[in-house]
Amino acid sequence: MTIIDKIVKQIKTVPIYPPICGICGKLDQNSLCPKCKIELKKQQEINIINQGNEIQDKYFNELIYAFKYEGKIRKLILDYKFNEKSYIYLTFVNFLLKDEKIFENIKKYDKIVPVPISKKRLKTRGYNQSLLISREICKQTNLELLNNCIIKTKNIIEQSKLKKEDRQENIKGVYELKNKQLIENKKILLVDDIYTTGSTVNECSKILMQGNPKKIGILVLAKD
Repeated sequence: MTIIDKIVKQIKTVPIYPPICGICGKLDQNSLCPKCKIELKKQQEINIINQGNEIQDKYFNELIYAFKYEGKIRKLILDYKFNEKSYIYLTFVNFLLKDEKIFENIKKYDKIVPVPISKKRLKTRGYNQSLLISREICKQTNLELLNNCIIKTKNIIEQSKLKKEDRQENIKGVYELKNKQLIENKKILLVDDIYTTGSTVNECSKILMQGNPKKIGILVLAKD
């Protein structure tokens, strides 16, 4: 390895931005300062729902979420998703994985699949918010990340801009499964940011079922 190669390698390992708390902006190695962690703890509503009354007629078996989609959490997620604050993913992941209940449930899965966004939206936003969360969880848990296992073939109206009753129809037929052999007989955790009606994650789960997984679970930050 040449001296130049060594320098390039060192540069690649140095973060472009120092780690900061995604809520208050203070420098913090965990991307979540103690004060803001206490505030999140006050708002957390960790819940794990198995197939039953609340998720009837769905293609997934389990729903895991940490917050209700309201107040400061809602604003934080909207900032993360729409206001170019991509760094907030570290704040979310570090909070999630510090919770023993969520951590133990995540570890029961074999592979993680992020809900995809269209190429057009990726170009506009600059990042897939679900992929950033998924990648960091895999990094910290050693689970396998399957990016591009599901692809979004159409750029549709954003679900958040539609009435709840119109979302299921809007999302039909927009996803496609690739490399289905990678999920056969595996426990798959599908990751998204918000669960409102469940139309998006249910449609993705329907597509994943084509690969004959053993189990499909959903992990979201917040439930509406």
